[in-house]
Amino acid sequence: MTDVFGLSHKDSGPTNGQARHEQVVFCSDDRSGLHAIIAVYSTALGPGLGGTRFYPYESEQAALADVLNLSRAMAYKNALAGLDLGGAKAVIIGDPARDKSEPLLRAYGRFVQSLGGRYYTACDVGTYSEDMDIVARESRFVTGRTVAHGGAGDSSILTAFGVFQGMRAAAQYVYGTPSLRGRRVGVEGVGKVGHRLVEHLLEDGAEVVVCDVSEQAVERVRALHPGVEVVADAAALKLADIDVYSPCALGGALDDDTLAGLRAKIVCGGANNQLAHPGVEKQLAERGILYAPDYVVNSGGVIQVADEIEGFDMDRARAKATQIFDTTLKIFSIADEEGVPPAAAADRLAERRMSEVGRLRGIWLGR
Repeated sequence: MTDVFGLSHKDSGPTNGQARHEQVVFCSDDRSGLHAIIAVYSTALGPGLGGTRFYPYESEQAALADVLNLSRAMAYKNALAGLDLGGAKAVIIGDPARDKSEPLLRAYGRFVQSLGGRYYTACDVGTYSEDMDIVARESRFVTGRTVAHGGAGDSSILTAFGVFQGMRAAAQYVYGTPSLRGRRVGVEGVGKVGHRLVEHLLEDGAEVVVCDVSEQAVERVRALHPGVEVVADAAALKLADIDVYSPCALGGALDDDTLAGLRAKIVCGGANNQLAHPGVEKQLAERGILYAPDYVVNSGGVIQVADEIEGFDMDRARAKATQIFDTTLKIFSIADEEGVPPAAAADRLAERRMSEVGRLRGIWLGR
């Protein structure tokens, strides 16, 4: 049995006059074992772009909640990245190590194709560029492909570069200079994004402190950069004497307990969903800690894969990612002018672009 249907779902969170998702599609193909959900939050700026997460959710309801939140976040991220793309996301329910197969990925690709270009997919947790090559055998609307197939390859390259640009902007705001030279930066998580960020920081003259749950990841950084300091865990890093705290591992890194001991003046990292709950952004502002919103500074990866749509060019994509510096500074300026935390300012800027640019679609172009 194979089925697909759409529904509209009202969810909580930031709104831009479109609190309801435009479309949510449940996809299943019993023969291949495919059970997936595609959520299109907004196409105000263009086709929705967002990755496909392959994860063993406890239930379909848990998968639905995740894809709704992720797709909304992608709309805001893509808007602030200056892309003519809306926000969407997909999840495949299952264990990628056990359930992933060519038939399953190709079945998924046919569902992506069935949306007629409303959704462009890419890699996410549990999926890789090689998987996107398989999905692309059934759909034209796939990015994040391997270099061999004209894709951008590893999107962590520009993700890390973008985080560095956001951190430079935060340093400009706090210290009056965009350089991190002489600043002590704590990087939590030195995986694909974190270890590249460390390289940018060292090249800029920063002192770097790192931690990671993976000893292998730590040893890789230590071997390449013997001068990097290593601390035992995330708790020790947050309590360390650092100027910048850069969460580049899992989400929820900033909670009430973290704030109590955090000594950094700036928070800027590559992890998604860094704020553990609503209200943390206000606590950061009250403590005089500058927060660079995660979905602004970590947008280099989506900029990189989005560039594939018109034929990938790394120089062009890198130039676009460089603009994260200016966008981050603009958000800090709006926050000051309107008396709100940077996270709220970022939401407002994204909503403004979706509204002001999105309305132009109402101008009839003729046939």
